[in-house]
Amino acid sequence: MFLFMLAGLLTAAAAHKYYVAVFLVEHAPAKKQLQITARVFVDDLDAALSKTNGKELYLATKKEVPGMDDYLAAYFSEKIKIKVNGREKPISFLGHEIEDDVLIGYFTVEVKGKLKDLEIKNTLLFESFPDQQNIINTNINSNKKSLLLTNDNPVGNLQF
Repeated sequence: MFLFMLAGLLTAAAAHKYYVAVFLVEHAPAKKQLQITARVFVDDLDAALSKTNGKELYLATKKEVPGMDDYLAAYFSEKIKIKVNGREKPISFLGHEIEDDVLIGYFTVEVKGKLKDLEIKNTLLFESFPDQQNIINTNINSNKKSLLLTNDNPVGNLQF
């Protein structure tokens, strides 16, 4: 009986898909900016983009629609909000590349003066995947800190 239960649990675990995106936020004081790298599974992002835009976009395929960077920039800027020292800052989308089944997106945020407080709201993919988790790793003023943002807790604040 125990073996049957164990086999059932292992089968269920193997069939379960995890929804995770990872973001690296680094402070570049000489450039007066935050440099952000996002790593998101292509299939999950394509599903969310297509749902949001009401049409198939075919991200990272031969059928990809023209202007994909515009779709990506709009989606990311809608889903990610950053406050530096209490002030919301615009996110500049620099571009993307595809590595295997992961989209790597590049962004910057202007930072003038000393960075003391960083608030990040990240709801990327939450509308399509309620179990989505967004991991934010930061390297600010030589301090490494992390946040885990979920549908129930989409905003995190870090002090430096």
